[in-house]
Amino acid sequence: MTTPEPPPGRPRPDTRHLLGRVVVVFLVSAASLALMVAILPGLSVQGWSAIAIMVGVIAVLNGVVWPLIVRLVAPLIVWTLGLVGLVANGFILIVAAELVDGFDVDGLGTAIVTSLGMTAVSAMAGSVLAIDDDVVWRRRVLRRMARRLDTTEPTDVPGVLFLQIDGLSEPVLRRALGEGYLPTLARWVRSGSHRVVGWQCDLSSQTGASQAGILHGDNTDMPAFRWYDKELGKVMTSNRPRDAAEIERRHSDGQGLLAEGGVSRSNVFSGDSDDSLFTFSTVADRSRGSGHGLAFFLSDPNAIARLVILSVADIARELAAAWRTRRRDVQPRQRRGGVYPLLRAATTIVLRDLTVYTLLGDIYRGVPIAYADFVGYDEVAHHSGISAPDALETLWRLDQQLARLERAIHEAPRPYHVVILSDHGQTQGSTFRQRYGETLPQLVSSLLDRTQEVDEPSLSTEGWGNLNGVLSDAINDESSRISRLLAAAVRRRTVDGEVVLGPGYAAALDTEDAHDVIVLASGNLGLISFPDIEERADMETMVVRFPGLVTTLASHPGIGFVLVRSQTLGGLVVGAGGIHYLADGRVEGVDPLLPFGPGAADHLRRTDSFANAPDILVNSFYDPDIDEGAAFEEQIGFHGGLGGKQTQPFLLYPAVLPLDDQPIVGATAVHHLFKRWLDLTRTGEAAAPWHRPDPPADQPSAQLPVALR
Repeated sequence: MTTPEPPPGRPRPDTRHLLGRVVVVFLVSAASLALMVAILPGLSVQGWSAIAIMVGVIAVLNGVVWPLIVRLVAPLIVWTLGLVGLVANGFILIVAAELVDGFDVDGLGTAIVTSLGMTAVSAMAGSVLAIDDDVVWRRRVLRRMARRLDTTEPTDVPGVLFLQIDGLSEPVLRRALGEGYLPTLARWVRSGSHRVVGWQCDLSSQTGASQAGILHGDNTDMPAFRWYDKELGKVMTSNRPRDAAEIERRHSDGQGLLAEGGVSRSNVFSGDSDDSLFTFSTVADRSRGSGHGLAFFLSDPNAIARLVILSVADIARELAAAWRTRRRDVQPRQRRGGVYPLLRAATTIVLRDLTVYTLLGDIYRGVPIAYADFVGYDEVAHHSGISAPDALETLWRLDQQLARLERAIHEAPRPYHVVILSDHGQTQGSTFRQRYGETLPQLVSSLLDRTQEVDEPSLSTEGWGNLNGVLSDAINDESSRISRLLAAAVRRRTVDGEVVLGPGYAAALDTEDAHDVIVLASGNLGLISFPDIEERADMETMVVRFPGLVTTLASHPGIGFVLVRSQTLGGLVVGAGGIHYLADGRVEGVDPLLPFGPGAADHLRRTDSFANAPDILVNSFYDPDIDEGAAFEEQIGFHGGLGGKQTQPFLLYPAVLPLDDQPIVGATAVHHLFKRWLDLTRTGEAAAPWHRPDPPADQPSAQLPVALR
């Protein structure tokens, strides 16, 4: 791959193109308003001149009145997910109608529907005509935002944006790059500005452990996404705000990746940032939230209507995709009804757009470092499959947002390196319950004495966790009356300042009821703990108290191996046909780790050393010939344990930043690499970022791949 050329100067605005965009956007807005007049009986107009004047008046009011509305009711707009913003848009349209002769609106409801309809029609027309009014809007808002925010003086010292695509493996990334699902990232790679390399994440392969390692340089004693902590006598869950704060306290040394002026957006942990938003570990710490990005989001009156429209469209896409999989009898398949379409829209649209707008504000402020997590692909792949059309479509739509960030960088007060990465991948297959007719807790219960009680805590999924984190962030702003009203609305589902919607409310109460056995699932990783045994239970004790449990689990066709610890032999990896002794690498019979790759023993040896290691660690089977395993949760795309693509994340990094030829193993290694890159950019030892000029104004936007149209 060729070495990139030196960065060209940042492009100056092309006045002709800008004027052309303004004219086209004005015409599209006028046409959309005319269409609403034709459709809605509550609108009446006298001639095209009234429509044209109306569009101009609305634009002026949006520029003058909307900032005042935002200043007065910004929290209410955000925490009602834009509903109050829609009402405000309706009032603006009514005021405009009062100022324009020959245009009448019969009420607020009609005005709100008109505003939504105009936004929808304009968005569709913009897609068909390849119009990007984002450029026009950015130039209009930028100066106002620069005055309101604590902007950085222009500098040539590069900043770094770390953008995480949650759950995307290197193999699926390379497919998406080659088949047109990620046109922006493919352009970077083909141009030579960026390169792709895979890395090997830790056991467990999930966001909590990966982000603790990447952001704080330490993810010890984190055996899974959730685990039973015997010292505390409770279940710890990585994306539960209270638990995330405690986990960060244990792992932070104050010198995390974002400690020196960095910002954390939509993450599990903060990386020691003083400015974090939608970050689970800092939900209750109001001193570390800025709201700058939300101010940027709310500066666009159409953004809220756009958010609602896109959410409804995504719900429709999910319903259509689920219907297609049923009609075609796609396997593996799972139930995707209930509230899942709403949760999907919350992650793929609402959280994504809030994160993007926040990052746009960060870029225009010139923050030196930012780390943001985009969780949409991970959520959709859990339910649809890692290469399902709607999962790949989520990547394509995220790529469009990355292109917006790229364009914004050209107008930032500093240049930026952009690093795209994932925290883990996903493996696929029918679930354990689908294959064998029972869950792991049910299997364990069947192997115990009838007097021994098994507890399977009903814990929130990642999708519910993301939504609960945003709401918890909202209600903990005690200075806001709106936040107090929202807190009152969800008080029956709130525990110690934490919103717990969906499954998991009972577990969040941390009842003291004793159980003989606790069984947890983390993707295809199962964790079995015995609360009444103070220390980690050894194999010898379990043979006496739970005879046949370990060997029967190990011989189950859906289980690849179990990890236990012997008083005399150390860590034992037990499979159906053999035992792998971790202390010396000796194998008796058939090595149960053979399907899981050469690094499996090292990962298990590390987990075996954890103070929080479960009494029995269970990993599902993995068949490398068909690249399938089985999750103990109801997920057909899964991660958390060993086997397949779930342990194969990637880095898509600027070619001007150095990278050794040695394999990157573990999230802590990624942390040290990123720290090294930050040091090189601060000292000027790294080459300057390679900027590509904005695409010409008449260049059409990237089209959805043929397979998804």
